[in-house]
Amino acid sequence: MPDLVRLSLSIESSLYKRLEKLVKQSGYSNRSEFIRDLIRDRLVKDKWKSDDEVIGTITLVYDHNVRALSRKLTSLQHHHHNEILATTHVHLDRNICAEMILVRGKAGRVRHIADSLRQQKGILHAELSMSSTGQDLN
Repeated sequence: MPDLVRLSLSIESSLYKRLEKLVKQSGYSNRSEFIRDLIRDRLVKDKWKSDDEVIGTITLVYDHNVRALSRKLTSLQHHHHNEILATTHVHLDRNICAEMILVRGKAGRVRHIADSLRQQKGILHAELSMSSTGQDLN
């Protein structure tokens, strides 16, 4: 474990009460770990803004009956083979499928891939979940 630094800070009483409520609702055993996770979350967001290397998951929900959609999705993924690490395909019902696509690359490129997939006719919902490669988070 890295060296720990103790610090103190001053916040308004009302904000402190809200912090304590958030810590409790989130299931953290202490506020230090909660604050560490808030900081890490901000660091990840900054990585995505600075176009650093990131990882993410693109989740697609779509109607597989839409003409040529499966072919288009596969083609787009092959076009971005350097960034796409893995794909999981699930049948939700007779017509609706979900795909989770694990991606790694420059943040702007990953966003572009998500947007390209999202724009296809037949996509009912698309979501990009952004994360970090883990470097510079501790």
